[in-house]
Amino acid sequence: MRYILLNKPYEVLTQFTDETGRQTLKDFVEIPGIYPVGRLDYDSEGLVLLTDDKQLQHRLSEPRFKVPKTYWVQVEGEPTPEALENLRRGVDLKTGYTSAAEVELLPQAPELWERSKPVRFRANIPTSWLQIRISQGMNRQVRKMTAAVGYPTLRLVRAAIADMDLGELQPGQWRELTNTEVRLLTEDMAAQTAAAGTFKTPKSSEYWPGGIPPGGKKTGGNRGGFMAPGTKAAGSKPNRPVGGPKSVRPKPAGNRADAPGKSAGSKPAGGKSAGSRPAGARPGGGGGNGKTFGTKPTGGKPGSKPGTAGGGPKRRG
Repeated sequence: MRYILLNKPYEVLTQFTDETGRQTLKDFVEIPGIYPVGRLDYDSEGLVLLTDDKQLQHRLSEPRFKVPKTYWVQVEGEPTPEALENLRRGVDLKTGYTSAAEVELLPQAPELWERSKPVRFRANIPTSWLQIRISQGMNRQVRKMTAAVGYPTLRLVRAAIADMDLGELQPGQWRELTNTEVRLLTEDMAAQTAAAGTFKTPKSSEYWPGGIPPGGKKTGGNRGGFMAPGTKAAGSKPNRPVGGPKSVRPKPAGNRADAPGKSAGSKPAGGKSAGSRPAGARPGGGGGNGKTFGTKPTGGKPGSKPGTAGGGPKRRG
């Protein structure tokens, strides 16, 4: 594995190719198979980490893993204590608030190289240097933060990534990380991974409100935290309907499906029908042969009503 720390010069793309002919990382690092971790703006300078360690690259680039980065920022004007406090607390960038930052007003400018294109100054407006340490990676975040509090950025240099700083690196120079630096970096990522857990965005069929299913275990067939009809509840016995042995299906109004031969409000067998249709029995008599209303009653005369001909239903000998 290779771990490279490069001091990216001003107006260099944080990539290895460019169709328009601008300078890229390839002009300074000719090691195959390595890629930058994150990005640094074209008009910014300072540290960029490159590696062929795909797992570490993914973790360092993922927003949920906090890798602090320190910037030296030259701004136009002299920030007030209120402006510095706003930067520390978080700034509204219209697309969202920034997280809390460590912000310090430097008493004097840091010792830096001359930029390839000098910063344009205005004689009647002083400049100041800030040190800003953040863990977010929003697009052009530092520049937007200082502009939001009224102090535009004139020059921006990334001075450190985690505990790895510029040291003696000049623009375009690079060095390999030491074994200790690699170990500390991987240990920090491992600790953050353990703290974050191995959470994966659940599928819609596995989602539970609050992320915790009933009983603490995932069960099949559940969507949105609700039990779909006909599925088994967590901890239920095999082949047992949900909720116990009784059926939860609503019964039709005015009919008892569990009592064939009787209708709601009818008299006992042998009496006259109350006018309702017996469930599963033929009119005028028991036996439950499955015939429906409208069949010819046993022993009755043509045209007579069920259960009334001949003084009542006749029995077969």
